[in-house]
Amino acid sequence: MPIPHRPSPAIAAIALTGVLAAACTVGPDYQRPALGLPTAFHNAPAAAAPATPPQATDGDAWWLAFHDPELTRVVEAALAGNQDLAGAEARLRQERSLARLAGANLLPAAQLTGQAAAQHQSLDSPLGEIASHFPGYSRDQAQYDLGAGASWEIDLFGGDRRAAQASRADAKAAQAGLAAVRLSVAADAADAYLQIRALQARLDIAARQEATARDLAALVERRRGEGVASEREAHQARAALEGVEARVPPLKAALEAQAARLAILMGQVPGADRDLIDHRAAAPDAPRPTAADGPAGLLRRRPDVVAAERRLAAADARIGAAIGDYYPKVSLAGLLGVESLSTANLFTNGAYQPQAIAGLRWRLFDFGRIDAEVDGAKARRAEALAAYRQTVLRAAGDVETAFSALIESEAETDALARQIDDLTQARSQAQMAYANGAVSLIEVLDADRGVLDASERLAQARADADRAAVAAYRALGGGWSA
Repeated sequence: MPIPHRPSPAIAAIALTGVLAAACTVGPDYQRPALGLPTAFHNAPAAAAPATPPQATDGDAWWLAFHDPELTRVVEAALAGNQDLAGAEARLRQERSLARLAGANLLPAAQLTGQAAAQHQSLDSPLGEIASHFPGYSRDQAQYDLGAGASWEIDLFGGDRRAAQASRADAKAAQAGLAAVRLSVAADAADAYLQIRALQARLDIAARQEATARDLAALVERRRGEGVASEREAHQARAALEGVEARVPPLKAALEAQAARLAILMGQVPGADRDLIDHRAAAPDAPRPTAADGPAGLLRRRPDVVAAERRLAAADARIGAAIGDYYPKVSLAGLLGVESLSTANLFTNGAYQPQAIAGLRWRLFDFGRIDAEVDGAKARRAEALAAYRQTVLRAAGDVETAFSALIESEAETDALARQIDDLTQARSQAQMAYANGAVSLIEVLDADRGVLDASERLAQARADADRAAVAAYRALGGGWSA
């Protein structure tokens, strides 16, 4: 078919419509709000000491920095089996489908229709009674039609495009939300694992202290049999042993609770896997996460911040979608079809039945409904802005808190290790002096309590340092990037 030198009026109208639609988009264009964040974290210099880099191919696998194969196994099992993560993945698929739907609504829709109908006419109906008097009338009737149609509501002023922008921003928020759930699951699994190791260490300390207390009680009984120690001292020694024994049940209960928590995180029935509890191992050394890019890096690395910012962008776009209702909606529709009473004539010129429709829809008098919708969209945008700012502030606070906890836990660990060395020597000296009758039993019991308390505090401080490192990775976004 030759191409005409001058476009037809219909083609010119469609081209003009496309130009107008591309050039006019109502509502504000989104800009990320300025937050005035500081350039560095207050505690970052002390916490940013270089550490051995993890051997990882995935920058998100921050748990490899602990160099603990069992921790890696636990975290990866949680990421594979966690049900909250599966739900977040389903939500992401939902949001992406809605974004595709919103984009598809901007494009024309075409459809093919066909119908074949057969009818045996009643002679007692008004139509049958009249038609039966005409020559050649047949009560058996058939009708066939076939058509191809297209329709398009033209987005002249961009309200629908703003709605599509909002849906895409919601999909990106859901993607960041999935990353936030993934980070939370990994951090919770690591936290549960580290608490299990800390409780196991405290149980080992209690077992060693129980053996020491039992030896002391036996020594007092021997001295009592020799007439050197009193019955009161024997009761004191047994009471000290029973006090150590009483520390064990709460530790075992806490251990079972953490094991159940970890099993649920891994998508397992609590109690199904006992290997982690039955096979004890030392807790790993806490790494030191770095934050060289400061608080500003949280805006692109921390998934909950990214999700909040994308929700703000979606709320911004929905203002334009609401404003778009102030303007008219133009729609075009066309149908190329054929209709006949017999299949033999279906594709003849006489059966040809085209149709064209142009429509206009404009909400001129709605008594302030559009105003209310626009005001509501602006209020939701203000709420999303406040939520975004609060999320950023909370994220920066989480990092500062985690870094501070990590630094102070390390300092506490060093001090307690030195204290235990001194207390252990003092305790040995006190028992020797008691055996020689130089000191009373009270001094030995005091030394025992000091060693036990300091040892438990050391195990807890090491666990706190590990958990603070996990919290720092969580607060920094875990290496995730959009």
